[in-house]
Amino acid sequence: MKTYLYLALLLLTTVLTGQELPQKEEKNLWNNFTYDIGNIFGGVGHAYSRPFHWKGNDWANFGYLSGGTLLLFTVDDELNDWKNGFEQDVPDFIKDYGNKYGAPENNYMLTGGVYLAGLFTQNEKLRRTGVLLISSATAGGFLQQVSKRIIGRARPKSGAGSATFDPLHLDRVYDYDSFPSGHAMLAFSNAYAIAKQFKSPWIKGGLYAVGMIPGMVRVLDNFHWVSDVAFSTVLSIFIVESIDKYLDSKYNEKYNDLKPKNVSWNLSFGPNTLGVSIHF
Repeated sequence: MKTYLYLALLLLTTVLTGQELPQKEEKNLWNNFTYDIGNIFGGVGHAYSRPFHWKGNDWANFGYLSGGTLLLFTVDDELNDWKNGFEQDVPDFIKDYGNKYGAPENNYMLTGGVYLAGLFTQNEKLRRTGVLLISSATAGGFLQQVSKRIIGRARPKSGAGSATFDPLHLDRVYDYDSFPSGHAMLAFSNAYAIAKQFKSPWIKGGLYAVGMIPGMVRVLDNFHWVSDVAFSTVLSIFIVESIDKYLDSKYNEKYNDLKPKNVSWNLSFGPNTLGVSIHF
């Protein structure tokens, strides 16, 4: 009887040990990489599914975004004429930066570089930042490419007015792919995500300002209307925030160890007010 008891205890110990071993997966370079790739796709899917889970405040912010965009839409032509008065005063290096930085190939060079730095240095915060950057750019980039083909809004450089549309094309129709702005969306997504790494409001504000340059330049160069850029900038905040919350459950390391109880943003829309307020 004692022999059977010893054998039973030994077998039970072996089974329990065998069950525990697979759970202790070694954190090597390949495992981290495949885990992060899964989180990139998971983050994109999470961002796209969020509207099905929105509640009161979420729908209110989306309503403010839509209302503000429509309000700007009514004055796009006037704003386009107004900016022509100082377009030549903007330095060429700012225009070059704005046009090149928001391009997809340059954007992924930056975001990929941030991620690879975190991967090879085994810095989880930096890895998470890279995942946030890549998944936000992917979610926003795909969304704006599809939207351009569906909406078909004329660009200012086409010579047509802001209310001119040629919608519903499978192929991209150049000069009729103004809304939304991919450059503005990608650039501000990066700035907003990177700013999460810092506590200083001055650094955050500086990053936000730099992130808005590509959108401004695209307006100056007649590639976009003001409403295109404004909508894209705010939408990028929606995307980054939703993916960042998803990543909270995937990584132990948080930005600055104390994450965002002191950071919030809201849209404001009224007779004499239109904008985004970010408190940090």
